[in-house]
Amino acid sequence: MVDFVSTAAEAVAGIGNGATVMVGGFGAAGQPVELLDALIESGAQDLTIVNNNAGNGDLGLAALIREGRVRKVICSFPRQSDSWHFDEKYRAGELELELVAQGNLAERIRAAGAGIGGFFTPTGYGTLLAEGKEVREIDGRHYVLELPLRADIALVKAHVADQAGNLTYRKTARNFGPIMAAAATTTVVQVAEVVRVGGLDPENVVTPAIYVDRVVRVTGAGQ
Repeated sequence: MVDFVSTAAEAVAGIGNGATVMVGGFGAAGQPVELLDALIESGAQDLTIVNNNAGNGDLGLAALIREGRVRKVICSFPRQSDSWHFDEKYRAGELELELVAQGNLAERIRAAGAGIGGFFTPTGYGTLLAEGKEVREIDGRHYVLELPLRADIALVKAHVADQAGNLTYRKTARNFGPIMAAAATTTVVQVAEVVRVGGLDPENVVTPAIYVDRVVRVTGAGQ
């Protein structure tokens, strides 16, 4: 049963200190900013964040990092022109970084949701990213074992939910949302619109309600 709540604060209630939180979005596209703002207000700290980036500018994930709530970031692209809050905290030794190649990051998350115990990939072989990991030679090529990446919470920005909790996304804002929804113990979603059951074309449903726990309608979400 999906719980439809009235506020972003209710949606993130219960996220405790030390939680591992997946945050959807590719840069600003699909980032659940309102849920992240509510997470800041909740006071949760010592968080491990899984995201493609490490925050942009001063909003959303960047603000969470700025406020000192993040202990570790697992991402593929931590540095860009406006990642100044991550840069400051990382250079000061105030947060850890686990760097994961983007394809490996997506596949590790997908593997967790699909119940796959791990996979071998050539990506990262012979680099620092492979240190301490099992390596296997297959048909004359070397592969690195990567393990599933799970989370306590996924914060996802979708576009429309029906009253059962099925989700659609808006264009590229879809990015990591569907696989993160499947890889977390609890999935919290902000949407721009909620429609009746049957109001979504079943062929267009990307995330089935079985992967969704809480939904909050936020004006402008999904835009």
